Amino acid sequence: MSLINGRKLDRVEVTDRGLAYGDGHFTTMKVVDGRIERWEAHLARLQKGCQRLGIVAPDWSQLAASLHDEIAGVALGCAKVMITRGSGGRGYSPAGCHDTRWIVTLSPFPEHYLQWQSEGIEVVECRQRVADQPMLAGIKSLNRLEQVLLRQELNESNAVEGVVLSTRNVLVAGVSANLFWRRDKTVFTPDLSHGGVDGVMRRTVMGMLKEMSIELRTVEAPLESLWHAEEVWMTNALMGVVPVTRIAQQSYPIGAVVRYLQERLLIDV
Repeated sequence: MSLINGRKLDRVEVTDRGLAYGDGHFTTMKVVDGRIERWEAHLARLQKGCQRLGIVAPDWSQLAASLHDEIAGVALGCAKVMITRGSGGRGYSPAGCHDTRWIVTLSPFPEHYLQWQSEGIEVVECRQRVADQPMLAGIKSLNRLEQVLLRQELNESNAVEGVVLSTRNVLVAGVSANLFWRRDKTVFTPDLSHGGVDGVMRRTVMGMLKEMSIELRTVEAPLESLWHAEEVWMTNALMGVVPVTRIAQQSYPIGAVVRYLQERLLIDV
């Protein structure tokens, strides 16, 4: 199922700038019992993305109403909202592009995430590096070619996830998730001011850690920082909190902080 500006369509114009240049952004959301988990946070992300990219804001109330109508009756699934600058002529200039296009799609929930939450996952170090790009730091833009190539690398190695570093060899994230690790009484997560996606679940977990009075540091850290960790986990809006049990030759227990965060997420929606 797909909606384009509230109409049931499954095609966009070939002149759409999201198609031509990745000129837009998106968010992916978990649907449970006909409602979106953390909708307000996802809406805020979409609004911030439009502001950062200078895209004319759509009618948010219309978008929300159409989206919620479509997910009514969905027991468990995924909803994705993409916003593009709309159609434009040849060339990079966005001048004259005022007809913002928003697209809603629904898809089944990846059931394997439930097993990942329970048992944890083994991840690899990705060989490919992502570039620093402060102009887009934090935004989930439609240009995901780095992630496509990283996912291709995972497929070739039969891995389910990977730890990704920047070209400066500092930790950024997973291929499709944000990254956290704990050492002693402090939790660390990569500083995303140079690049990476500031996920809704990342922000949720950061808030929970604050409520737990656990010290949290956003850092620029090398891969070796993970070798001294006592817990490692990854997050996104669909997978929730997933413990990492192995990276290369280093193994990790599924610790108390991970389990507590998972329990909190079951009730704090």
